Amino acid sequence: MADPHAPPLRAARPASAAAGELEGTAISRLRKAFGLLPRAAKMAYEVSPRGVLGLVVLTLVSALVPPAIAWVGKSLVDGVTARDVPAVELWIAVEVALVAALVLLTRGAQVTRQTLGARLGYHVNAKILEKALTLDLRDFEDSSFYDQLTRARREASSRPIQVVTESFDLGKHALTLAGYAALLLGYSPLACLALAVASLPATFAERHFSKVAFRLRNWRSPDTRRLIYLERVLASDDYAKEVKALGIGPLLLDRYRSLGGRILEEDTALARRRFGWGTVLSLVATGVYYGVYATMVLAAAHGSISIGEMTLYAAAFRQGQQSFESILSSLGGMHEHSLYLSNLYGYFDRPASTRDRPPEEGRLSESTAAHLVLEDVSFKYPGAESWALRHVSLDIPSGKSLALVGFNGAGKTTLIKLILGLYQPTEGKVLLDGRDLATVSDEERRQTFSVVFQDFARFQMMVRENVGFGSHLHIDDEPRLERAVERGGAAELVSGLPAGLSTQLGKWFDGGVELSGGQWQTIALSRSMIREDARVLILDEPTAALDAQAEHAVFERFRELTRGRTSVLISHRFPTVRMADRIVVLEGGTIREEGTHDELRERGGVYARLFELQAEGYR
Repeated sequence: MADPHAPPLRAARPASAAAGELEGTAISRLRKAFGLLPRAAKMAYEVSPRGVLGLVVLTLVSALVPPAIAWVGKSLVDGVTARDVPAVELWIAVEVALVAALVLLTRGAQVTRQTLGARLGYHVNAKILEKALTLDLRDFEDSSFYDQLTRARREASSRPIQVVTESFDLGKHALTLAGYAALLLGYSPLACLALAVASLPATFAERHFSKVAFRLRNWRSPDTRRLIYLERVLASDDYAKEVKALGIGPLLLDRYRSLGGRILEEDTALARRRFGWGTVLSLVATGVYYGVYATMVLAAAHGSISIGEMTLYAAAFRQGQQSFESILSSLGGMHEHSLYLSNLYGYFDRPASTRDRPPEEGRLSESTAAHLVLEDVSFKYPGAESWALRHVSLDIPSGKSLALVGFNGAGKTTLIKLILGLYQPTEGKVLLDGRDLATVSDEERRQTFSVVFQDFARFQMMVRENVGFGSHLHIDDEPRLERAVERGGAAELVSGLPAGLSTQLGKWFDGGVELSGGQWQTIALSRSMIREDARVLILDEPTAALDAQAEHAVFERFRELTRGRTSVLISHRFPTVRMADRIVVLEGGTIREEGTHDELRERGGVYARLFELQAEGYR
């Protein structure tokens, strides 16, 4: 996670950060900017082909109506000037019909965009979550990944549909502009040139500020995450007890306000600069319009063109100028959206977890218990300089139990994650039934291992789901759920709940029942028990939150729980540890001692010292 004591944002280097859109030539930048647009369009079409095609038709038709209305307006004015009542009545009816058609087309396009946008936003968010399932554990322990994920989720609901609609708007405005330009050519080709040139400065300024805004938002992603985290700490049941007991609410709220205020100041400063330059350059475009408009009025006054033609040309120039500005705005918007899409697709293109799929003849042993071997395993966390584990070699025979003992930070949980295949060793390898664990498929690993982590998950769902997730294929297998609850020591708890296995747990949703830490732990133990075909049982501090009576019950069942399986146990509770066939003491990421309980006590080393310290507390 980002360091809360990090220097202010402006002290950081705004990374090559911004997605590198400033590199290379103007053409390469443009190609890079718009290169992601086809992906967004393809995604929209996959989500709703009918919606995209409908939007195409509505856009094309609506693009032709405004020039037609302008031409009808000219005919109407000429009819009024000539006092041709039948013609005036006809052109009024035609104009009303065209305006009504434009309203219907606009409304239809709006509804289609909203529907398509909702579908696409949901689809993209689902793909973000789907992608998360393919990533390694190390990704979720990397702060830069969370920055990338925050940026991707921030853009998920809006950017893809904005790209699609901007593309349609671009086509619509281009067609409309072509119609107006055709009308204006009858007056003066120079007017067409002025129409184009007048809008360029404001558009280039807008594009510049779009890139500045993009860099600013990317630059401060860690601060945005910190702001979200403070919101969670201040308004979440996970932290409410300690926040209130320690009285740190006002302190955290001050930090929230300070950080939020700084972000608002940066946004406000950018908005002011954007407004200032945009206003000045838009006034330039307005001046050009009225210059051309004056020539049209004077031409009509001298009789060079009719009043109807003056009305047509003035409307065509004004509306054409707006269409040209809209084209440039759409191009700028598409460029801006493509910058943000680089965040989204950068996340989608992040390398997924890769695991070699073994040939059929290389499948794991069919024996009840697995054989685990660690061959000179060393591990270093990404970006870390020191080793979390160094030269660890272990042989855990089939059906035997191993207990890991050591001070906090000794490397016990890291070793468990390597055995589970959640990490790959930096050096050495982990063998499962003689095969390198790196070549074992995810599905085979899940079938082999059952685990209870020290920081186990507390799902705000029903009991049957909290237990059944241990083997999701059996989530509706009532007898199996009941056996798991019994073996995990939660039978009495579940029988006393309002709806038994169907009771909602946690307080996030209506009707939920909150459990104590020890009760949650029995649910977690039950979750590990439902995987009855698991060949390796891993327990990381399985009794840490249990009271003395519940802990004793676990001790009594320990041999039954591990019978017929290979088991690995982490615990600071020596009554549990001493039941293991072999005990390994880790210190500083290396093995210091190993043996049985009695052997280690006789040596008088680290294990004996830890045992005496704990025993002293009970005397």
